[in-house]
Amino acid sequence: MSSFHKLPIYALALLSATSSSYAGPSAAPDNIVDVTSVDKFCLIVPRTAHTSIGDSEHPGGMQTYCSPHGHTDPKQGYLPADFWREGQVAFKSATGKNGKRYTQLTGCINSNKLDRLVPSDAGGQYDSSGGSKGQGNPQGSVCLGYNHYVELVEPRGPRACIRCCDDPADCPTNKGTHCGCPRVIDGNYFNCG
Repeated sequence: MSSFHKLPIYALALLSATSSSYAGPSAAPDNIVDVTSVDKFCLIVPRTAHTSIGDSEHPGGMQTYCSPHGHTDPKQGYLPADFWREGQVAFKSATGKNGKRYTQLTGCINSNKLDRLVPSDAGGQYDSSGGSKGQGNPQGSVCLGYNHYVELVEPRGPRACIRCCDDPADCPTNKGTHCGCPRVIDGNYFNCG
């Protein structure tokens, strides 16, 4: 075969190698989180109404719910506009322990405004790097634009927190939910509860 005829084969091989080395995570639209601002965000919550966080932690038991400005797909649910208590949510974008970026939301929630939550539930944790074999809870979930995330929803608190980060050291999944949001994600919690 002449060099001229081999060119398309080399080009095809190069294209194939390039497309298979995509570095960014991807997930179904109902298995993502996003933290862009206090008005544009998505969280993981129980898929079924009136379910505790712990009871939702099984395959298919969790779903993405977004703020009205964060919603991008019909597979995602809508968080009410007053999910966060008025004036009691803080957005932060900063550099973490090892110089990598992170973004977060922390604050007080109106747990009775979202029918997926049980207001008396102590809550629990969702994340991208914990769970079975470090594959996340829910498995395969991601934060848009980041490598990792950790989220706690504590309806009885009543508080929630989420941090998306590039360095797993900034999104600890090993502190346990008994410690709550303030221990896992430093931030302003406005003396919730």
